[in-house]
Amino acid sequence: MKQLIIQILFAFAAVSMFSCSPKRNPYWGDGIESFEIQQIFDSERFPNITATNEGTILAVWGGISQHHGEGSLRVRRSEDGGTTWQPAITVVDSTQWSGGGVVVDETTGDIIIFSERGELTEEHPAGKLSVYRSTDDGKTWQPQPITIYPDKNGNMPSMHMNERGITLKYGPNKGRLIRAARYYGQGNDRQFWAQHYTNAIYSDDGGYTWHTSDPFPARGTGEATIEELSDGTLYYNSRIHFSDDGRNPKMRHIARSLDGGQTWQDLYVSDVLPDGNQDTEYGLMAGLVRLPIDDHDILLYSNIESDSGRKNGTVWASFDGGKTWPVKRVADEGGFAYSSMTAGKTGTPSEGYIYLLYEDAGHPHAKGLVARFNLPWLTEGRDWKEFLPENK
Repeated sequence: MKQLIIQILFAFAAVSMFSCSPKRNPYWGDGIESFEIQQIFDSERFPNITATNEGTILAVWGGISQHHGEGSLRVRRSEDGGTTWQPAITVVDSTQWSGGGVVVDETTGDIIIFSERGELTEEHPAGKLSVYRSTDDGKTWQPQPITIYPDKNGNMPSMHMNERGITLKYGPNKGRLIRAARYYGQGNDRQFWAQHYTNAIYSDDGGYTWHTSDPFPARGTGEATIEELSDGTLYYNSRIHFSDDGRNPKMRHIARSLDGGQTWQDLYVSDVLPDGNQDTEYGLMAGLVRLPIDDHDILLYSNIESDSGRKNGTVWASFDGGKTWPVKRVADEGGFAYSSMTAGKTGTPSEGYIYLLYEDAGHPHAKGLVARFNLPWLTEGRDWKEFLPENK
């Protein structure tokens, strides 16, 4: 009997130890750094990258090239976590169309791509919007009519380039699709910049009907990013190329939403995250992703850290939902312009990897490169738990 009791107590202790142990972080793995870069597109620009429900990494690329007359919107798929890439799939083949971003509906698995018609000079605002939907993990695409309602000012948003959209996972708006959008005013010339503002569009019916949020609380803003934190708060991080409120136009402008992306509040300017090269106020499209790790709001941000010129692409990490950014590492010291980021899916070959799709040069055309890395690479081998708020 005594021996049986000892065995039971031992088993109970083992189960308790296992259940109380920290949740596994797939992005840490064995703690060994992993980083590699591949070129997957050879011209054009405008990146978005996302992970499908199946764990396929989907690289969306394409935009108007002023010099070469190229404007096809293309997709490349990787089913093995980014080790190899399938041939490009052309979604739109025209010299007058450019990319507008991608959203994965994580409820149904459908994928939605936006595209806008413009001119070879990249005249903004772009004109006609076209939307394409895939129901087979990005293998084929069909035109999809949608309805978008204007914002409270009566202005229709433009879809021309922002970071990929997301599906909300928490709170009363769980399942909502949301992505950043923008309003160009009368045009993209400097004289109209004060009219510009970013916002968001959101859909509660799987991407067929979209409502437009209130404007972001700063004028002159451009391409933007949105991520959801574990408490349901939406973190909004925006480019800016004009400022008349005394705030620094060379650093990223940030706000949040507590109502699922209908309104934005608590505007502030980051004192850490740069908005493009610091010899201009024009800014730069950036990437943003929240790692899918329960109970931790780890955000990664991509842009450049450069006094002059679009170069020195860098990734920053926050372990407290964007309040502080204690970690950064250079991904590419060379030319680096627009960028987009995503994270792999649990239980698939992409799990544990972070993907950064970026232009290796600026306008008018660029090569598309994708960097695949893990969290140990970003922290240079330091244990990620060191950076958690409770361990500081």
